[in-house]
Amino acid sequence: MAGHSKWANTKHRKARADAQKGKIFTKLAREITVAAREGGEDLDTNFSLRLAVQKARDNNMPSDNIQRAIQRGTGSQEGSNYEQASYEGYAVGGIAILLEAMTDNRNRTVAEIRHIISRHGGSLGESGCVAWMFNRKGYITVNQKVLDIDEDDLMTAALEAGAEDIDLENDGTYSITTSLDNFEAVKDHLQQKGIAIASAEVTMLPANTIEVSDPEAADRIIRLMEALDDHDDVQNVYANFDIPDELLIEQ
Repeated sequence: MAGHSKWANTKHRKARADAQKGKIFTKLAREITVAAREGGEDLDTNFSLRLAVQKARDNNMPSDNIQRAIQRGTGSQEGSNYEQASYEGYAVGGIAILLEAMTDNRNRTVAEIRHIISRHGGSLGESGCVAWMFNRKGYITVNQKVLDIDEDDLMTAALEAGAEDIDLENDGTYSITTSLDNFEAVKDHLQQKGIAIASAEVTMLPANTIEVSDPEAADRIIRLMEALDDHDDVQNVYANFDIPDELLIEQ
């Protein structure tokens, strides 16, 4: 899962300033709106909406903003008609790139995504060219520094709740992988045990990763990931790279 966890950790180290939270809130609002439109406003029955709202709360999005986004999705408040779209392609070195976007203009979005990928030495591919390399999983992180129990107890708690795997990353973060069906059960069980969760999300993890040892290639890949992540329509970016920590620190 290095392609996901290392990119996530890199993003955290390069966290945006508070002044840029508006862009984050905009992306979260779109996700909430689309989830509400497709599955209704009931958090108990709409899994996608429940996840989107929790992500918004984790990012300190105001409750009023969340409610307005839900209302736009259910039609009780006017707003742009966004739809989900996915794009696949390759970065330098054959690294697989998978994007999830929400757009009100597919033609504009695909043209801009193609331009970004091409500018950074990659290429946009056909639908299905890399999606098979990824699996949708639950992904929970726990910060070792604020862990109230030892590693063995954490592992026991996670596995008995249905987790598939648990790893200790180089930055002191425990990453816990679950199936989609067991994601909420594992998250709730850990919280009931008093374990502070740093993040919890449904994501796409690569089945296998490609090691990138060339500094120039690593730099181009990270710059591509950042450029895609900064695009207004892009909700999530996934990749199957494995870049050594010493190269990531240089970025």
